[in-house]
This record gives sequence, structure tokens and C-alpha cells, in this order.
Amino acid sequence: MPGLSGRVLVVDDNRVIRQLIRVNLELEGFEVVTAADGAECLEIVHRVRPDVVTLDVVMPRLDGLLTAARLRADPRTRDIPVAIISACTRWEQESGRSAGVDAFLAKPFEPAEMVRLVRGLAGHRAAAAEAVAPPDAGTTRCGA
Repeated sequence: MPGLSGRVLVVDDNRVIRQLIRVNLELEGFEVVTAADGAECLEIVHRVRPDVVTLDVVMPRLDGLLTAARLRADPRTRDIPVAIISACTRWEQESGRSAGVDAFLAKPFEPAEMVRLVRGLAGHRAAAAEAVAPPDAGTTRCGA
């Protein structure tokens, strides 16, 4: 049933990848909202108030690393867990960590692994909202 696991904002310029992520998360009970690039993400994030944001790195208008940095810089979005789902390079991982990215998943990915990653991030956010000490979400490294 949609919404039981939380709301996820999926940001990727590839329509097929957005749909793949959407379907797999919806099958697991997540409510999913999508955006085609970082600029669109920033336009809708305050309206949809997601529990987790997933970002591709290479996108038109505003890439995933800059989007992550802007989400972290905004007091209204700084606590939303952010995962990069992309064919990550070492530089992108290092830059992502500097921008405040919580986790990384390399493309191509196993849908079950992606669902586990998002569920873990959503669970950490729910625990933090209940005034539990903030957990260390850890990092799933690209290519690991």
C-alpha cells in the first residue's frame, strides 16, 4: 500500500531509470514522486516533503552533486537523507561525501539492493524524527 514506507523523490534524467526505481519502490510500499533533473527537484522538494531523495549525478540544468549540496544548505531540507544512484567515479564519491550525500549505489544496480538502501535511509530518518539519537547511515560505495 503506497505511503506506508515513506515518500521518495527520485531524480534522474533517464525516464526508463526513473520508472524502474519508481516501480520497485512502489511495490515495497513507498510513495514515489519523480523529477527529471536537479533544478526540478529543488522546485518540488518543499511541496512533496520526501523522506528520502535519490539523485543521479549527470543531469542537465543541475547535476546531482550540486543538488545534494543545495539540499544540505537549505535548513528545510538539510536533514533529508540523500542517496546517489549513478555510475559513480571516485571523484564523484568524494565530492558527494563533501556535499553531504548519505549513501551511494552504482548503476547498474540490483533492484532489491536499491530498495534496501532506500528503506534503510527512510528508517534512519523516522528514528531521528522520534528523537532517537541520529544513527550513522553509512555508505554503500559505488562499485563495491
